Amino acid sequence: MKMEYVAMTLLFSTLLMHQSVANGVTTYNVVNLGAKPDGKTDSTKAFLSAWASACASKNPATIYVPAGTYLIGKAYFDGEHCGNTGKGITFKIDGTLVAPSDYWGVGNAGSWIKFEGVSGVSIYGGVLDGRGSALWACKASSSGNCPIGATTLAFYNSNNVVINGVSSVNSQKFHIAIVGCKNVMLQGTKVSASGKSPNTDGIHIQMSSGVTVLNSRIATGDDCISIGPGSSNLWIENVACGPGHGISIGSLGWELQEPGVQNVTVKTVTFTSTSNGVRIKTWGRPSKAFVDGVVFQHLNSGVKINDVTYQDIHGTSATKVAVKLSCSKKNPCSGIKLEDVNLTYGHSPAEASCVNAQGTTSGLIKPTSCL
Repeated sequence: MKMEYVAMTLLFSTLLMHQSVANGVTTYNVVNLGAKPDGKTDSTKAFLSAWASACASKNPATIYVPAGTYLIGKAYFDGEHCGNTGKGITFKIDGTLVAPSDYWGVGNAGSWIKFEGVSGVSIYGGVLDGRGSALWACKASSSGNCPIGATTLAFYNSNNVVINGVSSVNSQKFHIAIVGCKNVMLQGTKVSASGKSPNTDGIHIQMSSGVTVLNSRIATGDDCISIGPGSSNLWIENVACGPGHGISIGSLGWELQEPGVQNVTVKTVTFTSTSNGVRIKTWGRPSKAFVDGVVFQHLNSGVKINDVTYQDIHGTSATKVAVKLSCSKKNPCSGIKLEDVNLTYGHSPAEASCVNAQGTTSGLIKPTSCL
């Protein structure tokens, strides 16, 4: 009987070593759960074990990742059976997470690190290294025998999410994806990848509402921020973009029955070495999709564009025509405002070209056929 008591005491003590409690918050250290900060040992199970423990905790929980480099395979953090997401689970990452060096390891997984159906999850700090350069080279080669690539960090069907001070480097595909979510804050995000890296959108938002992006630096090979169908009430402010393709809504209008995009504000953005600034991309086919109440605009056809404002835009243009609004004859753009747009080409004001667009313009730009 005494030996059984001693054994149970040792077991309980071992479990306590994996966690600590302070100020009502239970902390789970992934190293105590078996993670190795050597960048070589697969630590996926330790991270998933920490998640399971945090979900079972009766207290708000923190998953702590100490300094070091951790090799992580496909990691799926499921909120369906997580009893604690309402109280809050915080990841505090002082280290670097790296994907497998063989891109086939997660290349067809869809997402490398995926959260689904969670509420009240926050991620603070850390570097996420997708090790995507080998896959980019594969896609650039003539062989064609490459996986599609994985998004580095994805949240699906989740609410009340905070991503603060997270760095994503060399993602195989999208760096961060927010899909089907409500109330998401991304702040101090840093994205870094080659300007030639394919399909590496910095932040992709789709079918989501109440998403805010603040104080972020995005350098990548595709859109710095891309906004897909069904997105509303987005606020994007103080973002440095470039290299990359700029900030884009779309492409929209591929499906006839497709939800629109509305109430998007983009404010105080600096574009450096980007192929575009801000734009709206649509397919030239019939669609019930729409774009309404945003602060930038560009249209091909098929989607009705209304109430779009360019405001306080200054800089130089690589081409004589700096602003080109090409709208559908059937669905012309309306309510377009160019306010205090000062763009130069060489030593002269740049030009604006508009087709089937109605609105007003002010600033140092030649509205030769515009508004």
